Amino acid sequence: MTVPVKVAVVLLAMSCGAAAGQALSVVPVNVLLVPGQKTATLTVTNRGDHETAIQIRPYAWNQPDGNDQLDETHALVISPPITSIPAGASQLIRLLLKQPPAEKETTYRILLDQLPPPAETGIVHVVFRLSIPVFSPPARRAAAHLQFHVESETGQVYVVVTNNGLRHEVVRDIELSTANGIKLKTDTDVSPYILAGATRRWHVTAQESLPLPDDILKLTARADGGAIEQQVRVAAKQ
Repeated sequence: MTVPVKVAVVLLAMSCGAAAGQALSVVPVNVLLVPGQKTATLTVTNRGDHETAIQIRPYAWNQPDGNDQLDETHALVISPPITSIPAGASQLIRLLLKQPPAEKETTYRILLDQLPPPAETGIVHVVFRLSIPVFSPPARRAAAHLQFHVESETGQVYVVVTNNGLRHEVVRDIELSTANGIKLKTDTDVSPYILAGATRRWHVTAQESLPLPDDILKLTARADGGAIEQQVRVAAKQ
């Protein structure tokens, strides 16, 4: 089964009425394996005052057409997949990677869902979902390699970032500046992760007129690999 996702921490309201929920914490919130590493652990702590049940499911994570997509996988095994955690207690979750990466980094996401308790009249049970990234790099040296360009398409402008490298990169705070100093922001609801071989697009939001094809802009951003600053030309999409 394929699950298109918008990666986020979400709270799900299960019914109408008063609200009741459990407080869960998870450490770490992302898992980075070193080359050759096959196992890792997560610690889930129930900080609420009632026992709560959770379900943990692994998915292969890819970005076809620039969108996050999760597919069921047997390459990553979770133990236990379902468990109950008493109030104030913690549960150790074990991850086992059965299929090591080949040429480039393989990426997964673990969906951790709090299971709602039995329905109670007039009570809303607010449950917790956390999407946890898991990165497994290949044995060979792997690095991200980002290429930026700006596209103009039917009156809209987009920053396009392609990762031609062998591992993911995280890019935040993308901003364009025109020759006369006008700052052009980009959408903030796009996941900052760009997986190996993937392309992402950020819509440029502008209060004033948008740049035109062949305009030269300054692009700045923050990445895990450091600050980014370069000149980019606006191109009309073919």
